[in-house]
Amino acid sequence: MWLIVMMLTLCGVVQGASKVPLVSTKIGQIQGLQFGDGHNKFLGVPYAVVNKNNPFGPSTPHPGFNKTFQAYESKMCPQIQDNVAVGTLDSLILNIYVPKSASSQNLLPVMVWIHGGGFIDGSADDKGKSSPEEFMKHDVIVVGVNYRLGVYGFLCLDIPEVPGNQGLKDQVLAFRWIRDNIKAFGGNPNNVTAFGCSAGGISVNLHLLSPYEKLFEKAIIQSGTVYARFWLSEEDYSVPIKIAKELGFNTTDKLEAVKYLSTVDPLVVMKAVKDLNNAGANINSKTVPCVEKEFEGIENFVTKRVKNIVSSTKVETTPILLGDNSNEAAVVAHSVNDEFYRSFDFRTHLPLGFHFDEAVAEDAKNSVKDFYAKDGDLDKVKEGVLKFMSDFYFSHPTQKTHDLLLDIGASPLYRYIFSYSGGRNMVKVTQHFNATGATHGDDLGYLFYYEEFGKTNAQDQIMVDRMTTLWSNFAKYGDPTPNKTDLLPIKWEPTTQASPKYLNIDLDLSLGATPFPDRMEFWNKFYNLYGEYQI
Repeated sequence: MWLIVMMLTLCGVVQGASKVPLVSTKIGQIQGLQFGDGHNKFLGVPYAVVNKNNPFGPSTPHPGFNKTFQAYESKMCPQIQDNVAVGTLDSLILNIYVPKSASSQNLLPVMVWIHGGGFIDGSADDKGKSSPEEFMKHDVIVVGVNYRLGVYGFLCLDIPEVPGNQGLKDQVLAFRWIRDNIKAFGGNPNNVTAFGCSAGGISVNLHLLSPYEKLFEKAIIQSGTVYARFWLSEEDYSVPIKIAKELGFNTTDKLEAVKYLSTVDPLVVMKAVKDLNNAGANINSKTVPCVEKEFEGIENFVTKRVKNIVSSTKVETTPILLGDNSNEAAVVAHSVNDEFYRSFDFRTHLPLGFHFDEAVAEDAKNSVKDFYAKDGDLDKVKEGVLKFMSDFYFSHPTQKTHDLLLDIGASPLYRYIFSYSGGRNMVKVTQHFNATGATHGDDLGYLFYYEEFGKTNAQDQIMVDRMTTLWSNFAKYGDPTPNKTDLLPIKWEPTTQASPKYLNIDLDLSLGATPFPDRMEFWNKFYNLYGEYQI
């Protein structure tokens, strides 16, 4: 599980500014920062408030301001960063980036970024390290969303006080705030695109399938889908009891534990979670989205398992762009030694998607091992293990999601693989390692600017221009390549059941039918033999 968490937490996203722009919204006046190129930033704009008496339950819309709100600084929700508890509950905020071309006479498309981080960490601006400044050249407004994480965002206790999925419901309030207020910033409330990576991609995917109203017009799902194995929490009502006990409060009642924890400093609670995780309690894997129990008067977000979803009006009416990276699991390679590969046990991963008895589990393990790592040569074993992890956790779940979306009427649906390896591959650069292709989160370096990058070379700039053009074209038109250009010399056609297609995004663009076809066919046969996903 630690490998999954590491892969997920790596995916997530002021100088020379003057305090000039002033915007009048429905909830009051907001003053932001203006930069030399003319674009404006409004940082830390609150959209909702947490109930201080029950910070583990639903949030409510922000009531507004009596005086001008100074939107100069972002915030983080409570989480662990560099082994230290950081953040505040007063953190349900938006970071709004507005090109100079925006006005009430020229309403621009809006792109709403849902950050990744495994539902346990991250923030709207990747902890102050990233900026969507490249998008400002494309005349789109970008809004980054904070939502509660970990125990504050995803305790699921099957009680009205803590029904579950609070972080996802925070996102709902953020989209509603944007719908009601973005016009004041020069944004078009009727042309909103949700996009996210990893846990953010899963979030966008879940919004498409949720019973809530339609909150956006287009969706981009990057390296995280509803068929990924790490998003669905199994029932474990002991989590608040364990945390309370770690802090010296003994009870066997989950609600009593929640009431106690509501009185404790959130940073103290997060430190207790960290200590429990270090002791093997694995709290992080139990504070992710769940299938909720329904209560009268309480809005539900996830009401059924993916395998029980057979229709979605939102999917039928929302253009979708879906994909992942060519070498997703390579992110683990820099943190493990050769012994990890020599002793790698495929069987420990399979129960995350299946419920096997002993004999079947051994047979299933052998079939996977024979396919990916039959040769005993260490270099080939390394390659096979990383391909297995990429396929098992990302590539085939994306393929399954592709098929599900088409089954329930998605049109148009665009599929991609990001394969480019360069100087702005976000995870490889920030984690200081090398690998072929693109690992989990590497694509973000070509959408956002990270402070670690320094000067961008000409080849990388082509990829930055290409990615931001594809994404912003999709936000504007629902079509990433409305016209062929020198930058985009290829027409990216939607994928369909009759004619599957995907775009390989690299320095040279190319079209294909199905990514990694032999590996995907192996998993199709595997599920036919051993049963479907238990998601």
